[in-house]
Amino acid sequence: MPVTSTDTYNVTDEVFRKVKEEGWLDRPALYFRDSVWTYAQLLRCINQVANGLETLGIEEENRIVIISYDSPYFLSIMYGAMKRGAVPIPLNTNLPAEDYLYYLMDSRAKILAVEQDIWNKLAPLLNNVPLALKWVLILPSSTQSSNVNAEGFGGPILFYQDWLARQSESSRSTRTRYDDPAFWLYSSGSTGRPKAAVHLQKDMMVCNTLYAQGILHITEEDRLFSASKLFFAYGLGNGSYFAFANGASVVLEPDKPEPLRIFQDLVRYRPTLFFGVPTLYNAMLRHPASGQFDLQFLRACVSAGEPLPQEIYIRWQQRYGVEILDGIGSTEVLHIYISNRLGESKPGTTGQVVPGYEVRILDADMNPVTPGTMGDLYVKGNSIAPYYWGQYHKTRMSMIGEWFKTGDKYFQDTDGNFVYCGRSDDMIKAGGIWVSPIEVENVLLEHPSVVEAAVIGQADADGLEKPVAFVVIQPGIDPSPELTTELQQYVKLHLAHYKYPRQIHFVSELPKTASGKIQRFRLREGSLLS
Repeated sequence: MPVTSTDTYNVTDEVFRKVKEEGWLDRPALYFRDSVWTYAQLLRCINQVANGLETLGIEEENRIVIISYDSPYFLSIMYGAMKRGAVPIPLNTNLPAEDYLYYLMDSRAKILAVEQDIWNKLAPLLNNVPLALKWVLILPSSTQSSNVNAEGFGGPILFYQDWLARQSESSRSTRTRYDDPAFWLYSSGSTGRPKAAVHLQKDMMVCNTLYAQGILHITEEDRLFSASKLFFAYGLGNGSYFAFANGASVVLEPDKPEPLRIFQDLVRYRPTLFFGVPTLYNAMLRHPASGQFDLQFLRACVSAGEPLPQEIYIRWQQRYGVEILDGIGSTEVLHIYISNRLGESKPGTTGQVVPGYEVRILDADMNPVTPGTMGDLYVKGNSIAPYYWGQYHKTRMSMIGEWFKTGDKYFQDTDGNFVYCGRSDDMIKAGGIWVSPIEVENVLLEHPSVVEAAVIGQADADGLEKPVAFVVIQPGIDPSPELTTELQQYVKLHLAHYKYPRQIHFVSELPKTASGKIQRFRLREGSLLS
C-alpha cells in the first residue's frame, strides 16, 4: 500500500527497519579503525543522541550543522537528529574556518557538532557574528584534549561522550511524515557559492530501492567502502543508508583518501563494493605500489562526481580484473540516476537511466533532441529535493515542475547510452561549433605523458573563443614546446581539427572541489597563471 503525505514516516526508522525485522542487531554495522560496531551498538547511540537533543530543547525542523570526519559519531548524530525530527546538515571538513560562518548564518543552525581541531580554528571568528547557534557539541577524535577554545562563543560547550552517557538508550521517534524535511546537503560549489538542497524523509529510501537494490543488488552479505566522504550526497549513500537499509556493513575511514591508505584499507577490510571518484582511481593506478595489491575480493567498483575517462576504466580493469560502474548523480537528486550495469559497462559512457527515474535531453527551446545530438539534461524522480533553502530564484530556474535541470550537457548514442559532454557553463563554442571539454580531456589523458587534463574556452587575439588546456604531466617529463606540439597533434589525430587546444599550460596540479571535481571557473579566472 503506497505511503501518503498524512502517514507517519521517519527516515531513521525506515533505514533500520529491515535490521530489526530480520533480527540482525548483533551483525556488524560498521568498521572504524580497530573497532567493530554492531547494529545494536549504533542504534543505542542514535537513540541517545535523539534523547539528548530533546533535553536541549531541539524541536522538529531545527537545524544541526555537523562538521565531522567519517565516524560512528557522525552517523549517530545524523540519524539521531532525524529520529528527533530535527534537520542535520553535514558539511565538508576541508574548508577554511572562515567559510563555515556562511553555512552557520545561512542555515540558522541551533547546534554545531564539530571536531575539536576544526572548532578551535573556528571559535575565534564568532565574535560579533549574529548566529542562531545555542550549543556546540565537541566530537571525539584522536587529537581531543581538554584545551577547547571557547573564544567568541558565549553558549554552552558539550563533549559528545559525556553528553551521550547521560541519555537513555531507548527512544521514541518523532512522528514525522514522508514529505517533511529530513536533512540538507549543500552543493559542492564547483560553479560558485554553495546552496542547500532540502531533502525529505522519503528520499534516502527511494535511492536505496532504485539504485542500491535495483542496480548494485546490495544484500546483507555485502561490505561497502566509500572513499567519498559522508558529507557528500554520493558518500552518504555509499557509507551509510545503502548498507543499513539492507543489513550490510560499511568501512569508515576518517582520514583523507590518499591512494596508499585506500589500498591498505581495501586489503585490510576486504569490502565487496568500493566507491570512488575518477581522480582517485587515476591516482591509485599511478601510485608506485599499485601493482602490489590484489583486489579480486571486490565484486564491483563505482565512480561518480565527474565522468570516468575510458582510459582509466580500461587500465583499472586490466590491472585488477574489476569493472568500474560509472554513473551520474547530484546533490539535488541525492544519488545516481544514470548508471552502467554490472557486466554490461560501456567505457566512455554514463550508461542508461536507473529504472524509476526519467531523463530527457532538450534543446534551448525545451524540445527533445534526436539521438546523437547534444542538449541539456533533465531528470525526474522521487528523490529530487523540492527546493533550495532561501534561494527562490535558483529554485525556479532549476526545479521546473517535476523536472530538475541538471546543468549537464549530454547526448545519447545509438545503443541508448548517455555520453557526458560537460557542464553547460563549461561548453566551448569554437568556430561556431560546440566543443565538449570532456572529449578533449579524454584524448589528452590517453597520451602516456599526461596525468591529468582540464580544458576551458578562452578568447584568442581576435576575441574568438578557442580551447585551451591545463595539463599535469608525468614526473621527469620535460614541459617543452616540443611536448606542447606533440599533444596538440595527438588531439588533431583523434578529433576534429577545430577541437585541438590552441594553448597548453603545464601545471603541477588542477584546482578541485573536495569531491574531486575540477573547478574550471578558477582556470577561467587565471588563478593558476598569476
